[in-house]
Amino acid sequence: MWAIRTAVNYFFEIVQLLVLIRVILSWVPNVNMYSKPVKFIYNVTEPIMEPVREFTARYINLGPIDISPIIVLFLLSFVRNVILRLLFIL
Repeated sequence: MWAIRTAVNYFFEIVQLLVLIRVILSWVPNVNMYSKPVKFIYNVTEPIMEPVREFTARYINLGPIDISPIIVLFLLSFVRNVILRLLFIL
């Protein structure tokens, strides 16, 4: 059971790290968006970011400010904690 909890924890930490790297890449002006590492980061994080981005655009209209990475990081942390607590009970 310890190995499963550790694997789940590492998985969520890696996804959170990829979201943070994506945010930093969006601030860098001369990033080659077609390079393999950048495409990998965007391909992994886009399925998580897109629904949150659509929700915030529809219901929390802040204009050009995109708060979806913040919400995604909070949601990932919340889901990780719930899963780890459920695994701890078992």
